[in-house]
Amino acid sequence: MMNLLVKTIANAVALAIAIWLLSDITLTGDSTGKKATTLIVVALIFGLVNAVVKPIVQLLTLPLFVLTLGLITLVVNALMLLLTSWFADKLDLSFHVDGFWTAVLGGLIVSVVSWALSVALPDKG
Repeated sequence: MMNLLVKTIANAVALAIAIWLLSDITLTGDSTGKKATTLIVVALIFGLVNAVVKPIVQLLTLPLFVLTLGLITLVVNALMLLLTSWFADKLDLSFHVDGFWTAVLGGLIVSVVSWALSVALPDKG
């Protein structure tokens, strides 16, 4: 349970940094509390997408992974961010990623921040 909480908070921080750095990734809301709640829900969705969909996509793109020496990971991360944006839209959450190239940059930012947080907060389990 604690691991899920730490990973969700790490995802939320990584997404918040991407929102802050990229004008085409938006999170809107009437108040700071509503934005924070939306960010936590989006982080949960992002974690679920990464846990369920990403391994399937990685398996299907394994030959491309080898061929591109891992650069296809940037595209896979972008697709996961776009899928998260789509789910957020379907759930009427005010989170949006506008465009593929924005998703590539956002995915890169989220990956780097998540990696840095995982180094700073190692998994105890």
